[in-house]
Amino acid sequence: MNHIKTYAYNHTPLSFDFEQTVERFFVEEIPLYNFSGTGNYLVLKIQKTDMSTWKLITVLAKATGLQERDIGYAGLKDKNATTIQYISIPKNREKELNKNLTTDKIEILERTYNKAPIKVGHLKGNSFSIVLHNINANDAKFFNTTAKKMQKDGIPNYYGYQRFGEDSRSYLQGKEIAHSGKKLKGSKEKLLVSAYQSYLYNKWLGQRVKLSTIIASNNVENAAKKLQYPLELVKVLAKQPQLFKLFLGDVMMPYPYGKLDYLKDMYQSALAFSQKKVSPTGLLCGERVERAKSDAYHLEEPFDDTELTALRGDRRFAWIWPNEVETEYNPDSKQLTVEFYLPKGSYATTFLEEIGKFSLKEAMSKSA
Repeated sequence: MNHIKTYAYNHTPLSFDFEQTVERFFVEEIPLYNFSGTGNYLVLKIQKTDMSTWKLITVLAKATGLQERDIGYAGLKDKNATTIQYISIPKNREKELNKNLTTDKIEILERTYNKAPIKVGHLKGNSFSIVLHNINANDAKFFNTTAKKMQKDGIPNYYGYQRFGEDSRSYLQGKEIAHSGKKLKGSKEKLLVSAYQSYLYNKWLGQRVKLSTIIASNNVENAAKKLQYPLELVKVLAKQPQLFKLFLGDVMMPYPYGKLDYLKDMYQSALAFSQKKVSPTGLLCGERVERAKSDAYHLEEPFDDTELTALRGDRRFAWIWPNEVETEYNPDSKQLTVEFYLPKGSYATTFLEEIGKFSLKEAMSKSA
């Protein structure tokens, strides 16, 4: 991204090497519900290496003679990783699958059946295990403490750099397509326009994180001056117990899922937020989507492109809590293995960047 990311925490940056490869990056999908064990759909738990989900679907379609749209998946997984994900196909193609699936990049770990196919979004979240290199013992210890603190207090739910293409500028093409007023052609155009949605969301989130950190790190008079906000408002915001400050009219959602609702009572919402019961959401602008109201609307509006109508809009959690955080350090190899769970749609790299305080993408391209 061509702008500096706003981090929520104020510790000193850490130093470690990150590379997204099949040996260092492991991710496993956690299904939304237990499969029924009977039904017309075969559910495959698949481990794949060095292969994107799109490629996996192409390979399965070829092996089974199915159309790609008949193959169900819950989420897209990266090529440069070892990933475990669930795929569904109509049960009557199991024989063809057994006969024709030959690649060693795919291993079927388990099979079961289900009454319905898997649909996009049908997952709770993902478990990650990531190996970081060249990290000294002190930083490894500090990494662990910081990650555990973030498990308690949460992190901003930015889209990761993977969302914006090799050159981090795919959102510009997306903006152009969105403004052309034409109907979207194929998944590539959809992906570019959604990169533009994500770009606007990230900019909005950065602004909200920034104003929250100004309130957290200044007295109310100074914060009011810096933000050019009325003193009374800053007093109310500063009283909120959590780091990410809520505004009237924010669109809140029960965490980790539930129905959207507007923030009406600042105190009650802040309390529920600090207890991880609800979280504010940010706008992915598009057709048929709830916009924020009142004060929150004024903060959202500069990042809302009302000309973007080719895609449906959505709301995305602005703040999430990593879970099941564990680290293991090997002092001889200076490697730190980090394990954690994130809700669906959240990026492991965003969590690592919030701890390390540097752009992983830039660091990788420098070392390449």
